[in-house]
Amino acid sequence: MTDNNNANPRFIQTAGVKFLSFFTKIYPGEIRLTITLFTTVFLMLTAYYLAKPVRESWLAVSVIADLSKIEIKAYSGFLQSIVLMALIPVYAHLYDRVPRGKLLIGVNFFFILLFPVFWLLRPGFLAEQIPFAGVVFYVWIGIFAVSVVAQFWAFAADLYDESDGKRLFPLIALGASSGAVIGSWLTNYLVKDLALGSYSMLLLAPVPLLIASWLIYVVDRRETQQGHEHLAADDEPDEDPRNAFRIIMSSRYLLLIATFVFLLNWVTTNGENILFAAVQESIANSYDFANMSAEEASRIQQDETATFYSKIYFWVNLIGMLLQAFVVSRLLFYGGIAGVLLIPPFVSLAGYGAMTAGGGGVGLLTVAKTAENATNYSVTNTARHILWLPVAREALYKAKAAIDTMCVRFADGLAAVTVIIGTRFLGATTMEFFLLNIVIILMWLIVAVLILKERRKWEADKLEPSTAAIQA
Repeated sequence: MTDNNNANPRFIQTAGVKFLSFFTKIYPGEIRLTITLFTTVFLMLTAYYLAKPVRESWLAVSVIADLSKIEIKAYSGFLQSIVLMALIPVYAHLYDRVPRGKLLIGVNFFFILLFPVFWLLRPGFLAEQIPFAGVVFYVWIGIFAVSVVAQFWAFAADLYDESDGKRLFPLIALGASSGAVIGSWLTNYLVKDLALGSYSMLLLAPVPLLIASWLIYVVDRRETQQGHEHLAADDEPDEDPRNAFRIIMSSRYLLLIATFVFLLNWVTTNGENILFAAVQESIANSYDFANMSAEEASRIQQDETATFYSKIYFWVNLIGMLLQAFVVSRLLFYGGIAGVLLIPPFVSLAGYGAMTAGGGGVGLLTVAKTAENATNYSVTNTARHILWLPVAREALYKAKAAIDTMCVRFADGLAAVTVIIGTRFLGATTMEFFLLNIVIILMWLIVAVLILKERRKWEADKLEPSTAAIQA
C-alpha cells in the first residue's frame, strides 16, 4: 500500500514533466513554482482583458469639446504618460520601505478596489455622462496594465537565474497568452451572446485578480521560508539607494532596453490610434445615427466598439498563445535571444509595408495589427522579460518598473503628439502615418542589434551583466 501511495505522486510528476516538456525543458523540482506563476499571470491577464474593451467603448462615447475620436484617444494616452511619470518615484519610495510581498499584493488590491468605483461612474448610471470619466478610466486601466504585469515579471525574474529563466519564461508567458485569450473570449461571449453590457465586466475583472494576489502571497511566503537562494535573508544584497532614473542612466544595457521598449510601443500605439479612428468611422458609416436618439446611438457605438475589440483581442491573443506554446521556446533554443529580438520588427515592417501598398482599409489594417500584436504579445514580451534575467536584484524592481511604465506610456504620449501634430497642423494622411511607423521600426531594429552586441561583449569579456547594470 505504501509503495503504491509513493508511486502515484512520482507517476503524476513524471507525467507532468513529459507534458510540459512539449513546450519547454523542465525538471521535476521546477514544476510547482512554474505552474503557480503560470496560473498567476493567467489570472492577471484574464482580469485585464475582461476590462480592456470597456476602455475603448467608454472612450468611444466620450465627448470633449471639438476633439475627434482619434484625438481624444491620443490626448488620453498623453495624460497617461504624465501620470505614470509622477507615480514612478512613489513606487520606488514604497519599494524602499515596504516588504516585497506586501508591496506586490498592495498594488493589486489598489486596483481591485477601484474596479467597482468605475462601475458606479459608468455612463447612464449616476449621470448620463460624468465629464472626463472615460478619460480617467482610460488612464487608470493603462496604469493597471503596465504596473501589475511589470511587477509580476520583476518578481519572476527575482526567482530564477538566467539559464533557468530562459527555459521557463516561455512557459510562464504562455499563461499570460492563455489568460488574454480567455478574458477576451469571455468578454465577447458575455456582451454579445448574454447581453450583459460591457460595463458589467468591471465587476467580474476583480475576481481573477484577487485569486492571483493570493497566489503571489503563497509563492512569496513559501520561497522565503524555504530559503530560496535569491530570497534568503542572509544572502540579500543591500538595496540600491539611487532612484530608478539614475540606475537606468548608469547602465548602457538598461538604456538600450529602455529605448527598445519605447520604440516598440511608439510603433504599436501609433497603429492602435489609427485602428481606433478607422473602427469609429466604419461604425458611423454602418448606422444612420442622424435618425436615432442620442441614447440609442451611444449604446450602439459602445456595444459595437466593445464587440469589435473583444473579437480582435481574441484573435490576437489566440495567435499569440499558439506562438507562445509552439514557437517561442524553439526560437530561443535554435536562435537564442537574437531570434526573439529580431523577428518582431520584421513582422511589423511587413505589416506596415503591406498597408502602405494596399491602401490601408480597415480590413487590411485589422489583419496587419492582429499579426503585429500577436507577435509582440508572445515573442517580443518573452524577449523583454528575458533581457532582465542578468540584472542584479539591487536594481531589478526599480529599473524594470520604471522602464515598463515610463517608456510604455511615454511612447503613448509621443504617439499622441504625433496624432495631434499630424492631424491638426500637417494634415497628414493615413499613408504618411504608416510611413512614419516604418521609419520608427527601422530604429527599433537597430536598437535590437545593439542589445545583442552588448550581450556578446559581456560574454566575450566574461563580464557579469548584473555588475554593469548597477555600477555607478
